[in-house]
Amino acid sequence: MYDQITQNVRRLLGEIPPYVTVVAAAKTRTPDEIRAAIDGGVSIIGENYVQEAARTKIELGNSDRLGAEATLHYIGHLQLNKVKKAVEIFDVIETVDTKRLADELNAQAKRINKVLPVLIEINIAGEPQKAGVMPDQLPELALYLDSLPNLRLQGLMTMGPRLEESGLRKYFAETKRLLGSIGQLGLPNSDLLYLSMGMSNSYRIAIEEGANLIRLGTAIFGERA
Repeated sequence: MYDQITQNVRRLLGEIPPYVTVVAAAKTRTPDEIRAAIDGGVSIIGENYVQEAARTKIELGNSDRLGAEATLHYIGHLQLNKVKKAVEIFDVIETVDTKRLADELNAQAKRINKVLPVLIEINIAGEPQKAGVMPDQLPELALYLDSLPNLRLQGLMTMGPRLEESGLRKYFAETKRLLGSIGQLGLPNSDLLYLSMGMSNSYRIAIEEGANLIRLGTAIFGERA
């Protein structure tokens, strides 16, 4: 399994453009599986759960694998009561979608004298059951984040609806357009560097539509047992 994961990562890195970075979506994966992904060349580990990430950081941090070789991105829905620990653990939060969450992240980052990079999660298809800011509310949230001294807005993230790959194209294209639109707001404290979209079943289309962060789980680790 270790060798297969390493080979999967090397193959993927050989296929995608050099400006695209892989986020290894490591939900429920073991430290050994994550080590294999890092050995293959992954430089970002994406976690959905704060407690799981804390255990991973302890195990891999003790061997200098996280920090020296890979950084941690939070890619799940972040509950307010988990923010304090998340700010301590993660290098980037990709799923900011409310002012209230932004305020708590900013306060906790200030507490430890940290400037925390964040992405806004956008609910691009307006699905009521999903997290993410609605597209029409994006400018207001982007302006608000830009005003918070301990957060640094760096782009957008979207999950996209559950559709076949070809059906996602218009949603990815719209997310890219929205990134451009907030770039026109004149945000002096933001660096709009990243468009995080596309997963194992959709990353090719996402890259074609402008993604430079892709979140891959099954394509790296295989199906869960």
